[in-house]
Amino acid sequence: MIQPSEVLGDRGLDWIRGGDEAEIVLSSRIRVARNLQGFAFPGRSGPEERADVVEMIQAAAERIESLDGGSFWGIEELDFLDREILVERHLISRDLLAARPGASSAALVLAREASCGVMVNEEDHIRLQALVGGLGLDAAWRQADRMDEELGALLPLAFHHQFGFLTACPTNVGTGLRASVLIHIPGLVLTKEVSKVLEGISQVGLTYRGLYGEGSEVVGNFFQISNQTTLGKTEEDLIDHLGRVTGKVIEYERSARSVLLAEAPSVLEDKVWRAYGILRTARSLALEEMMNLLSGVRLGVSLKLLKSPRVETLNDILVRGQSAHLERAAGAKLTEHEADVCRATYVRDKLARDERDAGHAPADGTSDTTAVDGPPSGG
Repeated sequence: MIQPSEVLGDRGLDWIRGGDEAEIVLSSRIRVARNLQGFAFPGRSGPEERADVVEMIQAAAERIESLDGGSFWGIEELDFLDREILVERHLISRDLLAARPGASSAALVLAREASCGVMVNEEDHIRLQALVGGLGLDAAWRQADRMDEELGALLPLAFHHQFGFLTACPTNVGTGLRASVLIHIPGLVLTKEVSKVLEGISQVGLTYRGLYGEGSEVVGNFFQISNQTTLGKTEEDLIDHLGRVTGKVIEYERSARSVLLAEAPSVLEDKVWRAYGILRTARSLALEEMMNLLSGVRLGVSLKLLKSPRVETLNDILVRGQSAHLERAAGAKLTEHEADVCRATYVRDKLARDERDAGHAPADGTSDTTAVDGPPSGG
């Protein structure tokens, strides 16, 4: 059994270092859907045909420069925990998470350094994606476009002279491009302006979802905003439109935060410090509770109400504080209670380490007995 988490390290986590507008925009992603001529879409093909597609794409991926030194994993060879880790890092979709071992003929190709790679035989034969920190749609597009050009030179891609690239879902026909940003807008939520903003987003051809995209719940005031359709537009048009709308949402969020500071400073400070205090001292944290508390702390950091932690630390906790990462670090299956205890321990230690790095004394006297790379397995 392949165990990618043992060699994955920090792959796929480049984005946590942040980027432009990182206090509001966590990450930007470009995903491109492609299919091979002469093969049925994955949802309508048999095991042998799907296996042939995997073999063709793997052979091509091994020859292209943008994936040089990368890694290839057959999804059916991975245990469920490994797949969950990849989902938590936004490297595979939940559709691949549910694939039955030995029956899926799906795969993941992951670049050596950048947060980019290729899902094989998900909804389409090829789902290549690039993920960057902050508001960086253009940078993500350059990475994705390079992979697309290199793969397209080696593979017979399904293309129609009138409609463009052919995809399993009609909404992706055309460019096959889905651009998205993961944005944190607690100010709009607290001022009750978020519904108006989200309605405006829908009216200009964009859509919004939760942290994990389609079908996921909104937690921690994190929203994923993306284009809805691609037909009749160029890739540059789609990316530019999302970038401009995101810029307006950032303006609205900053305005809402200013209103909160001006009209309810003590309420805002209490919310921020209460969230930080719980994270720094709690001995048990459920995932959703952690996400919501991180939202308050992130807001406090952006408004300079807190000197620490750094945005990178908050992003790291957002990923490694999730259940699959905790189980892998513990090296054992965890009950819900054990996971909550490990999560709280990990968060306390990360925040204490960040305080020390920033030259502040730890608020609760936390020592360095817990490794910052993962929580203990104890309950």
